[in-house]
Amino acid sequence: MTDFISFGEIMLRLKSPAHERFFQSPQLEATFGGGEANVAVSLANYGLDAGFVSALPKNDIGEAALRELRGFGVDTSRVIRRGERMGIYFLETGSNQRPSKVIYDRANSSICDAGPGDFNWPAILTGAKWFHITGITPALSQSAADLSLEACKAAKRQGLTVSCDFNYRGKLWKYGKSAPEVMRELVKYVDVGIANEEDCQKCLDIHVDVDVGSGELDTKKYEALTNKVLEAFPDMAIIAVTLRESRSADRNGWSACLRDGKGFHLSKQYEITDIVDRVGGGDSFASGLIAGLNLYEDRQQSLEFAVAASCLKHTIQGDFNRVSLSEVKSLMGGDASGRVQR
Repeated sequence: MTDFISFGEIMLRLKSPAHERFFQSPQLEATFGGGEANVAVSLANYGLDAGFVSALPKNDIGEAALRELRGFGVDTSRVIRRGERMGIYFLETGSNQRPSKVIYDRANSSICDAGPGDFNWPAILTGAKWFHITGITPALSQSAADLSLEACKAAKRQGLTVSCDFNYRGKLWKYGKSAPEVMRELVKYVDVGIANEEDCQKCLDIHVDVDVGSGELDTKKYEALTNKVLEAFPDMAIIAVTLRESRSADRNGWSACLRDGKGFHLSKQYEITDIVDRVGGGDSFASGLIAGLNLYEDRQQSLEFAVAASCLKHTIQGDFNRVSLSEVKSLMGGDASGRVQR
């Protein structure tokens, strides 16, 4: 049995070296990543009992991905083996005014072609207390969207807390359905929603006039946005929204807010300079929030844990947030000097 179950696609990540353009040099750095797998890795790093559910081809690349996850202590026993390929994404890391770029190669991957009935959800979820999904898997195909909805319904029937990082990916919604058509139905079964302002607008069709291009954010508008989300989805207990003030590819202001039935919470802000890798930053916030909500009764503390965890992710190469519980708590407690520890 596993307490925390995360469901989605793990991909092969192919990144140009350092800040090079694609094929500026004839090599790509190969690792693994993907929103839901990233969450499972972080939860395991915090000492929580985490499992990852997916579909992978039965070949050497699929085996390597599973070995990587197991190396972090993630339970992969519920991953089914089917199909011919795993998804790939290519990453070019930006710098200063040049943004990062992501190119997906995920069509006909094992999870993309999976559908309802391929997973035994009652058995997978037995003994678990938390189920996590994102808006990425429903964007892959109609069958993956139907599978995602099936999973959420099963988790609710079995009494699990369901969290969803809405994660709008415009490059993926190509099979004829708009994101709101799919996501507004799925989110009916979500207890803890996680998003940024674009996710709320593009996935749920919930709008507030938020200007993210200026690099400065009006938190009052996020109060209104989170209130609108809970009004639209009255069964949702919590909505948390990340606040990224993107001054350049290398420098961001980073904070978040949370609304529940008792009120609105705003975290402290971190000024992140010389960003190493921001891919996976949202996933590190999602996993930090899940952990925080299970570690602390106080909602403010839960939010501060999530923001500190995600702040640290910006210093680490790769999708996975390779930090420990004690490191997050240290930053959360105010130790941000970065001095050498001897």
